[in-house]
Amino acid sequence: MEIYDHPTFRMACQQFDLVADHLQIPHDERDRLKLPKRALTVALPIHRDDGSTQVLFGYRVQHFLTLGPTKGGLRFHPDVQLGEVAALAMWMSWKCALTGLPYGGAKGGVACDPTTMSKTELERLTRRYTQEMIPFIGPQVDVMAPDLGTNEQVMAWMMDTYSVHAGHTVPSIVTGKPVGLGGSLGRREATGRGVAYLVNRATDTIGLDIGKSTAVVQGYGNVGSIAALSLARYGAKVIAVSDVRGGIYNENGLDLFALERHVASRRTVLGFPEAQPISNEQLLLLPCDILVPAALERQITQANAGQIKCRILAEAANGPTTPEADAILNQRPEVFVIPDVLCNAGGVIVSYFEWVQDLQSFFWGETEIVDKLFRLLETAFTQVLAASRKQKISMRLAALSLGVKRVQEAKRIRGLFP
Repeated sequence: MEIYDHPTFRMACQQFDLVADHLQIPHDERDRLKLPKRALTVALPIHRDDGSTQVLFGYRVQHFLTLGPTKGGLRFHPDVQLGEVAALAMWMSWKCALTGLPYGGAKGGVACDPTTMSKTELERLTRRYTQEMIPFIGPQVDVMAPDLGTNEQVMAWMMDTYSVHAGHTVPSIVTGKPVGLGGSLGRREATGRGVAYLVNRATDTIGLDIGKSTAVVQGYGNVGSIAALSLARYGAKVIAVSDVRGGIYNENGLDLFALERHVASRRTVLGFPEAQPISNEQLLLLPCDILVPAALERQITQANAGQIKCRILAEAANGPTTPEADAILNQRPEVFVIPDVLCNAGGVIVSYFEWVQDLQSFFWGETEIVDKLFRLLETAFTQVLAASRKQKISMRLAALSLGVKRVQEAKRIRGLFP
C-alpha cells in the first residue's frame, strides 16, 4: 500500500471501506477488490526544442481485468503521482460497473506541465509514453482516452504510434480520437451533456423548477463548459464559473456564448467584461440551486461542506468531495448529491460506444449516440435513487455499493486462478 500513499488514494480507500462494511464483504476479499491489478512507472526521456534532454515520469494503473479490458483517461499535469492515478483507476472501476460497461478501471498520467511545452514536445512525449506502454495496452487489454491536459490530438498520436508498432491501423486502441480517425460523434460533449441530463433528472426528483434555477460551475474546461451550456439549454441561469486562474460572477446570469468567444481568445475566463472577479473559494460558497465542481479532486472539504448553499451538488469532477465532507453533507438532507461515479459517467459511456464502433467498423449518428447515452444514464440514476431510498443511505453509498457489488460478484463467479 505504501507505493500508492497519496491523499486521493487514501480517500478512495476510505470510501471503499465504508462500502465494504455496508455490503459486509469478508475481510479476506477486500484487498483483492481494492488493490490495483497492475501499476506501471516509466521514465520518459524526450528532446526539448532547445536541444536539451529531459526525463519525465509516466504512470499507468490498471485496477482489474475481470470483466474485460481496462478503460481510463491519460492526464498530463504537474501534480500527477502514482497514488492519485491509482485512486482514479479505482473510481473508474466502480463507474464502469455501475453503468454496466464491460470494462475494468484504469488511469494514466505524466508529471509535466503541458502549457509550457510546444506541440512538437508534446508529440515526442506522447509517442514515448505510448511506446513504453505497448506491452501492457491493446483493444482487449487497456484502452486510453483523453483527460486533464490531453485531447483528441494526443489520442491521434497514441493511435498512430501503436498502429505503426502493430503494422496496421488500430483505431480501437484509444477513444476520444478525432472523428476522421474513427472517433465517435458526441464524445467530446458526452461528460458535460451527461452532467446536465442528470441534474435535470435531479430537479424532477426534488421538485425544483430548472427553468427558474441558478447554477455555478467550478472548472470551465471541456466538461465544465459543456455542462454550463447544456444546463442553460434546460433553462438554468449560470451565474458563475471559474478556471485555474480564478472565477467570474454575474448575479443576473452570464452570456455563455460571449464567454466562449472570450475564452477562445484569452484562454481564461478572467477579464470577461460582463462579470466581476471571484475566487474559487468564494465561488463554491455562492448561493445557488445547482453547484457543479468540475475541476480537481478534494474541493468540497470538511472546512466548506457546511457552508455550501446549493440544492443539487453535481460532481462532474472525480473525487471532488472528501469523506469528511460527505459526513457533513449526509446531515444536510436539503442538498441532493449526484456522486461522481454516476454524474460524470457520460464520458466513459460514449468512449465505450466509440470502442464498439471501431471494433465493428460501423458508425452511428450523433442523435443515436446521445439517445443511447441518456438511456444508460437514466437506468443507472433510477437504480441508484431506488437503492438510496430503499436502504435509507446516501446517493454516494448507493452508487458505490452497486458498482462494488457487481465487481465482487464477477470475481466470485470467475474464481481465483490457480
